Amino acid sequence: MSLELHDFFLKYPTNSKLIGDDYLFVEYKCPLDSGKFKMWTDTPFLSYVISGKKDWTSIDKTYTISAGEALFFKKGLYNTKQYFEEDYCTIVFFITEDFIKRFMNRNPEMFKQKDTEIVETQIFNINVTDSLKALILSIFSYLNQNHIPKELVEIKFNELLYNILLNSANKNLLSFFNSLKQEQKINVEEVMLKNFHYDLKIEEYARLCGRSLSTFKRDFQQYFKVTPGKWLNNKRLEYAKTLLSNLDLNINDVCFESGFKNISHFNSSFKKHYKYPPNQYRKLFTKA
Repeated sequence: MSLELHDFFLKYPTNSKLIGDDYLFVEYKCPLDSGKFKMWTDTPFLSYVISGKKDWTSIDKTYTISAGEALFFKKGLYNTKQYFEEDYCTIVFFITEDFIKRFMNRNPEMFKQKDTEIVETQIFNINVTDSLKALILSIFSYLNQNHIPKELVEIKFNELLYNILLNSANKNLLSFFNSLKQEQKINVEEVMLKNFHYDLKIEEYARLCGRSLSTFKRDFQQYFKVTPGKWLNNKRLEYAKTLLSNLDLNINDVCFESGFKNISHFNSSFKKHYKYPPNQYRKLFTKA
């Protein structure tokens, strides 16, 4: 199952958090037995690690983040792997694109078009200076207080963006923020081809593409000439057929890696499409 991070943190009862308009600040402690997860978010966020270590894998690369380090994540889908030496504790800042755009409009001198090329990546390394670390920990101290005015927390979020973007070592993130001004519509075809193997609902793919459900279905039909549900099923079956050639993966692994939620539905869908159930197809058409 793929976990939607922003909604999870909003609803998770044991996290310390501050919620405002277009932002969410939360402390999260991940138990040692959490293992691997597939996650997605339609809200960009920054993660600063207090303790522990975790791998974050996007479509292009795997990043390892340890205590004292920070990463910025664009909206998208991610795989995670936790290391088991110690508990993973992180401070997470969810900041909507609307919040970022308002910040940019108030500070146009910071966002004059640079010659820096926009880096096509989902995850950005953040250079953590002593001043940034001190700022993050000062915001963290608010979590133990009651009745903190939202205006004060919003000031701190703005200060956070100032601190990061005025550091030339974070120029790639500045370039990404600049790209948000162009108001370009997210490419449905690109999002779906990269992420079809995640077990998201149609509504969740629509959110990831920045569209209402009806608009997403219309645009999808325009790109692929078929409904989203039928396309996803066929694409996942095609991917599952490829995965069957990897004998290190059992049938359950193939099922979940290709985006199916339960093995019985996977088996019946595969047999209907390829005339044989997955296990028999592997024996007949793949080599050891």
